[in-house]
Amino acid sequence: MHAIQSSLRLGSEFETNGTDRWASRYRVSDLAVHSIGAVGCAIAELIAARSAKQASPSVVVDQRLASLWFARSIDPVDWSLPPVWDAIAGDYRTKDGWIKLHTNLPHHRAAACKALGVRPERDAVTAAVARWTGDDLETAIVEAGGVAAAMRSRAEWKAHPQGMAICSEPLVAWTDERRIQRTRRPATSEAPLEGMRVLDLTRVLAGPVATRTLAAFGATVLRLDPPGWDEPNVVPDITLGKKCATLDLRDSGSRQIFETLLSEADVLVHGYRPGALEGLNIGRERRRSIAPNVIEVCLDAYGWSGPWAGRRGFDSLVQMSSGIAEAGMTWAAATKPTPLPVQALDHATGYLMAAAVLRALLACERDEPVADARLSLARTAELLAAHPQEDTDTRSPTFEDKDWVEDLERTPWGYARRLRSPLQVGDIAMTWRSPACELGSATPQWTTR
Repeated sequence: MHAIQSSLRLGSEFETNGTDRWASRYRVSDLAVHSIGAVGCAIAELIAARSAKQASPSVVVDQRLASLWFARSIDPVDWSLPPVWDAIAGDYRTKDGWIKLHTNLPHHRAAACKALGVRPERDAVTAAVARWTGDDLETAIVEAGGVAAAMRSRAEWKAHPQGMAICSEPLVAWTDERRIQRTRRPATSEAPLEGMRVLDLTRVLAGPVATRTLAAFGATVLRLDPPGWDEPNVVPDITLGKKCATLDLRDSGSRQIFETLLSEADVLVHGYRPGALEGLNIGRERRRSIAPNVIEVCLDAYGWSGPWAGRRGFDSLVQMSSGIAEAGMTWAAATKPTPLPVQALDHATGYLMAAAVLRALLACERDEPVADARLSLARTAELLAAHPQEDTDTRSPTFEDKDWVEDLERTPWGYARRLRSPLQVGDIAMTWRSPACELGSATPQWTTR
């Protein structure tokens, strides 16, 4: 059994096809295969649990496609995705090393420039950053309401109070174990999550991957975003199979709509930091009183304990903090931070979140106690960092014509090709019933297919 598979405690075996793997200091393609395999094994066991006469179907993961799904799943035809980064975001030299500024959101860009005392111009930012130490600037930007991460080595992260806290947390923390009343849905072996309602309060990128995965097996996913929110460079990739609506949870009327939706949901997936939902008057006790049978799976960036438990973060920042970018720089003999070839922390955490939902459903199907789950990007980073890639002659996958579904997907932005499913569970592949959609394009209500 592969070490990552053992760490994930999948409970079932699966088959892997293909040999292509990302060139990296760490075993990124193995993480892709086994996090997607965790979903497949859980789906297979769920199907078997619903039929006393049926054995668990076989599970096959295509390593090449799994690796590519960690990069992107969509190929626009005669249109282009917006740039991933804004003009200010990136790695900068400090007095004592490197720091990454994440400035894609306007308020994060404003916070960074405020802390630096400069206008949002790259040359000015570069000059200003060079006058700071990494730790001091990281602290200043965070205190100003922004997000940044000084580059640390693995040894420095393990000695850091937050690094030590992360190492003590489980990969998936199961909480609030209880008995719940099962809601029978018209699921089939072809669509094992048919009729299941998933309320999605997640944004870039892990949470949306989780709910996109649940939609692939028949779940009804309703994503809620605050007014004016947009993620133009990832929305075409991660809204596949969903309905997306707008609600301002700071408004009492919108909260009433949310509470009604929650009361009719089976699963709540959210990416709010500890205490954030309490600040909106929809804390755990309130949510449990409204929807005692809802399964919750949530994530944050830097874990659920330690001094940074409430800190905002993204995949690229966690790579800098946790020593992954520094280890990549040494491995590549580079002169600047070298991140993973894909946002593997986001994608892997997303698939593990989907698998956690499925494991909770499986417990429910077996009339066992059900628990909620908490994950974090930083804890997934520890899983990956424990598995270095020793071979240096790896062949990174490239997109080829054979990788795409034959039928074009008609999106609001134009036609696109979509990657073939990396996962096969018996006769079932990941399949979506609706194309990607724009945020805010639906009304905040449950709809039947």
